[in-house]
Amino acid sequence: MATLLLARHGETTWNRAGRVQGWVPVSLTERGREQADALARHVADSYEVDRLVSSDIERAQETARPVARELGLEPVLDSAWRERDVGSFQGLEFDELTDRYPQYFLSAVGAPAARERPPSGESLVEVRRRVLNAHEGLADSLDADETVLVVSHGAPIRLSLGEVKGLDIVETMLSQPLDNGGICEFEVELSDDGDEPLVHVVAENETRFLTT
Repeated sequence: MATLLLARHGETTWNRAGRVQGWVPVSLTERGREQADALARHVADSYEVDRLVSSDIERAQETARPVARELGLEPVLDSAWRERDVGSFQGLEFDELTDRYPQYFLSAVGAPAARERPPSGESLVEVRRRVLNAHEGLADSLDADETVLVVSHGAPIRLSLGEVKGLDIVETMLSQPLDNGGICEFEVELSDDGDEPLVHVVAENETRFLTT
């Protein structure tokens, strides 16, 4: 068995303000930095991590830095684990966006929203393709008893969880809570005969180690 850990970045200034982030380089709040420190301690105490991967967006890198120090590992940056590119919607408040552009929201129109692409951005279908390719590639690369931690974002982690659990896109994005600093654990059962690895969810949105 191998282990894959997916952790969401700490709280940012735009998380707190309710603004859409996408790929913008937003910094962590003080609370977000505390969440990153708590994540680092929890991972070091609970797992033997062999590899550390991070989205290359600043908030994920900032979260990965204390983890890297605690584990003595150099993070590998991978753009495939980025959040959804929301294009020209970056910086808008969520309430404003839902009022003006309901066609982009699964909660408003259901599954058709997953194919809507923001101006100069990505549709959810495109994000899912990108993320699941990264997830499957990482699972295929694991050695027996290896543990890999990925620091990523809300959408990529939900999409990974939903794929393993067999959820549709609406359930995937709307029915899986994921807090800043939360961690999900997957068990990866490797095959001796070259078959695809079997992936199982062990824990979702684990946050008991967070103090704030």
